This record gives sequence, structure tokens and C-alpha cells, in this order.
Amino acid sequence: MQAIESRHESKTRILNAALRVIRAKGYTATRIEDVCEAAGLTKGSFFHHFSTKEELAIAAADYWNEITTELFASAPYHEPQDPIDRILAYVDFRKALLQGDLPEFTCLLGTMTQEVYDTHPLIREACERSISGHAATLVPDIQAAIDQTGMHPDWTAESLALFTQAAIQGAFILAKAKHGLQAASDAIDHLHRYLELLFRKPKSETAIPSNRFALTDPGGPS
Repeated sequence: MQAIESRHESKTRILNAALRVIRAKGYTATRIEDVCEAAGLTKGSFFHHFSTKEELAIAAADYWNEITTELFASAPYHEPQDPIDRILAYVDFRKALLQGDLPEFTCLLGTMTQEVYDTHPLIREACERSISGHAATLVPDIQAAIDQTGMHPDWTAESLALFTQAAIQGAFILAKAKHGLQAASDAIDHLHRYLELLFRKPKSETAIPSNRFALTDPGGPS
């Protein structure tokens, strides 16, 4: 029993180390030795659980999905009664996660997908499952917001849910390009504003006269 628990603990240590190292260095630059060093374990321990670095990356993507699913399931953005408020609170929660250094808040899945989408299809598929699975958790609230507002859009709740992930992953890329979190924070603020405009009309709207942009009649009063 103790041996089983020890093996489980060592595997978890390797997976946690993989999350840290791959987010910091990228999949291609990460070596098995780097992961072992970060985990404080030997290569023998590594090969007890994983045959290759690719196998580790696939397991890391699934592990990332497991721990983030738990995080988001218990997050406070589920609390508002109004579905629009829940959607906006979700975006605010994603912004609140922008803390620490770049590897600490950027996404393992996005990092690996950008590198290996064509060369390692099994890793790409594991990342896609996780990204799409997380997006799917937003679909009920988005659909409820569509129904509540009486919208009849030419897009689906599923497509908007995926768009939120595209915007957030893009925010992470900007953060990396500019080497700081401010660009990501600004991008997520823009996502918040877009969703608010999409589902909520301004409280007061001033009508624009139909002739506002008409040229002044040169024969009329100045």
C-alpha cells in the first residue's frame, strides 16, 4: 500500500513539475532532466510512470484539465442570479488570475498547442479536449443570456464560448510578447466590454438624426 501511495505521489510531483517547466520553457525546450530536477526525482522515477516526453505532455494536459476544472467549478462567478452577470463575473475571475510571473498565469494548453499543433497531434488533441471542454461549461450561461434578452443571433452559444477562450489565449500571447501582464489585463477588459455591449444596451441612448451626416445646403442659412 505504501509503495502504491509513493508511486502516486511521485507521479503527481512529476506532473506538477511539468506544468511549471513547460509553461516557463515551452514543450520543445523542456527536457526530461529539467522535469526530474524540478520534481526532485530521478529519471528512474520518471520512466516508471512515463515512457516518453510526449506521453508526459499528454498526461500533463489531462492533469491541467483536472485541476482547473476543480478551480473553476468552485469559483465565485457562479453565484450571481443573472446569467449575464455570471458571464461577466467569469471574465473578471480570469483577469483576477493574472498574478505572478508569466509562467504562473499563462496557459499550459495554449503554450503547447502553439508549438506542437502540427508535429504532435496527440498532444494537440489533448489540449483541444481541455480547451473545448472548459468552453462548454460557459455555454449554459451564454444560452440563458441569449434567451433572457430575446436575441436571435446568427451565431451560437458554443461559438461565443470558444471565442472567449480565443480572446483569453490571445491575451496570454500579448503578455508574452510584451513580457508583462498589463497587455493581458487590458485585453481581458476589452473582452468584458464586448460581452457587456453584446448583451446589454446602454441605459440611455441618444437618437442620431437621420440627416446628421448630410452636407449643409449651400443655399440655406449658415
